[in-house]
Amino acid sequence: MLKGFQYRLYPTPEQQVLLNKHFGCVRFVYNWALETKNKAYVENREKLSYYDLVTSLPKLKEEYNWLSEVNSQALQMTIRNLDNAYTNFFRRVKQGSKESGFPKFKNRKNRQSFQCPQKVKIDFDNGTISIIKVPNIKTIYHRRFEGVAKTVTISKTKSGKFFASVLVNTTDIAPTKPQIEEKTAVGIDLGIKDFATLSNGEKIVNQRFNEKARHKIAKLNRKMAKQKKMNGGKHTANREKTRIKLARIYEKVENRRKDWLHNLSTKIVRENQTICLEDLAVQNMQRNHCLAGSIASVAWSIFVRMLTYKSEWYGKNLIQIGRFEPSSRICSECGCYNGKLTLADRTWACECGTLHDRDINAAKNIKTFALHNQNLIREKIPLHKREFTLGEIEACKVQSGNQEQAPRLAVG
Repeated sequence: MLKGFQYRLYPTPEQQVLLNKHFGCVRFVYNWALETKNKAYVENREKLSYYDLVTSLPKLKEEYNWLSEVNSQALQMTIRNLDNAYTNFFRRVKQGSKESGFPKFKNRKNRQSFQCPQKVKIDFDNGTISIIKVPNIKTIYHRRFEGVAKTVTISKTKSGKFFASVLVNTTDIAPTKPQIEEKTAVGIDLGIKDFATLSNGEKIVNQRFNEKARHKIAKLNRKMAKQKKMNGGKHTANREKTRIKLARIYEKVENRRKDWLHNLSTKIVRENQTICLEDLAVQNMQRNHCLAGSIASVAWSIFVRMLTYKSEWYGKNLIQIGRFEPSSRICSECGCYNGKLTLADRTWACECGTLHDRDINAAKNIKTFALHNQNLIREKIPLHKREFTLGEIEACKVQSGNQEQAPRLAVG
């Protein structure tokens, strides 16, 4: 099983210079490779592969001698990353995804990183990590691992902190997943006011980490806006100090959020055998300018990613339903569809007499939809012979306006 471990680095001033050279050279080669690929396609309709660009690296080093001062494997890996970015972009375009982003040029103001795929020495006893050109970097190993280190990524945050992320092929074996049962499953409805609502009625309050630090961030932003830049566009000494203070506040907010999400995701995975979620289109939801800041702050995508890999670690089932399932509009007791429900309605009464809390009802329906679809798949029932719940059929009738096509639309 592949696992990642991140450790804090404390390089000496001389080692910091060498690491900064790596960041700069890797960024330069990436931008050069991206420009070369774009130019070759625009002028000659030629598609350059990874090997075409790697074989051009020796000539590039002759032109820019300072590229020889860094690890050559890091330069090759950045071209490999660019090639993967191109492949992923065209695959998403072919699939018709609107979230496909074309590779962009790297900026020195963003987070810097480079990868070392080979010849990395990790010394737990002496507390050091060694890479080519930069040996014996002081490292804080807060935990040890057993396995083979595959790739080490050295990164630098905006506040100037160095980290090493080690991808390890561990000796751990993924446990066998239990059978999916209703009594050991839980449905989760993600929201803004309440971060998550569980199908058992439990509500987890949104911590709103960004809002707690909003005043400090606004104060430093106003201060930095009044501090002038130098003629070359670089920060002055005082402006650089303010920028670092601002970056540290953002890092503190991010660390607090991640720590809270880790604790919550681990708790949910350990307490339940099957976790049912809704596939949310977060980027599309952020187009609502009134809710974009709150949606970005709540970090649903990070939470879902944590649940995904922790479910594999602990041998638990994770089921996601479609993003267009009307989980909020269907009564979890009788299956009636409420087409008049708006976002402002937090509670609603069904015709059967049940008074629903919108979020709890949605969590129950997410669990029902997930288990229902999973049973159909497990029993291998053909699509044209599948039976649908009354709520699914009623929802498709409203969406399509065609009574006959409702069952078919419920499938696809």
